[in-house]
Amino acid sequence: MGRSMDKITLSYGSGGVLTHKLVTEVFAAAFKNEYLDELDDSAIFDLGKGTYAYTTDSYVIDPIFFPGGDIGKLAVCGTMNDLASCAAEPKFLTAGFILEEGFAFRDLEKIVLSMAKEAKTQRVKIVAGDTKVVPRGKTDKVFINTSGIGTVQKRLAASMIKPGDMVLINGPIAQHGLSILLSREKFNYHAAIKSDCNSLWCIVKLLLQNCIDVHFMRDATRGGVSAATNEIADLCGYSLILEEKRIPVTAPCRNLADILGLELLDIANEGKMLFFVSARDSAKALRLLKSSRLGKEAAIIGSVLKEKNGRVYLKTILGGEKALSSPLTEPIPRIC
Repeated sequence: MGRSMDKITLSYGSGGVLTHKLVTEVFAAAFKNEYLDELDDSAIFDLGKGTYAYTTDSYVIDPIFFPGGDIGKLAVCGTMNDLASCAAEPKFLTAGFILEEGFAFRDLEKIVLSMAKEAKTQRVKIVAGDTKVVPRGKTDKVFINTSGIGTVQKRLAASMIKPGDMVLINGPIAQHGLSILLSREKFNYHAAIKSDCNSLWCIVKLLLQNCIDVHFMRDATRGGVSAATNEIADLCGYSLILEEKRIPVTAPCRNLADILGLELLDIANEGKMLFFVSARDSAKALRLLKSSRLGKEAAIIGSVLKEKNGRVYLKTILGGEKALSSPLTEPIPRIC
């Protein structure tokens, strides 16, 4: 398999290069089938009376409570966003809990109520689940696995991406990762940074209902915009170019990343979707996104090139151009 290591390290959970190797060389190779081979955020399949998307995810974030959310809200939003990125309206979720002996009931109840609130707000039902308890020290407080199913409103595929398509994002990047870092390390930083943890179906629905020519979507979670765009370029075969000056970033996030020497484009988000839209519909799509609470700071940040090398380039603020690689490691482990 060409592995460079004999054991799993934290880097294999980064969402970057090593995660991709793990998925493709171990799991996808063993479980190979026509649904998994798409390597999308959800599996898409027909059941005779409609087209459905099915996805699963696990959440091991530390800390479990953070500004803007908690592990429960994150589990619901994250799973629904994986469905939304496939143009599927979320309908049902399941939830599995691995609990550490000694975990406080009040914290568990707070997490469960947070999940229930988010699901109710999004009109999604949590219909099944499972609970396991392991001895103290055999896990870290609580891990959550969620699966979700939704009804596909439009078939999308990376193969639909064409040269000239524009790349849009619905708002500022890196808020989630930096919020977690501040909470975990208890840095004395003067500016508050709040996670962008949100369910994004509402803005996806907005574009679809207005007949925007969306070709592909992907939420930029682990590995940030760098990982997501490199994965998409690899899937579609075309190269992409992003413009650094157009990528929205809040001043507190930019300043903190500069202080810590972190690359903003590599940092995880939990409320940002990348949209690949035909050039003729891109301005309308941007107006629609800006009309939404979750898209007020949306921007067109790049485009698809004719070059068929599957690379990502970044036009820097200074006017230069460089290759933008998928991160090798996650600068902030256990981010989701």
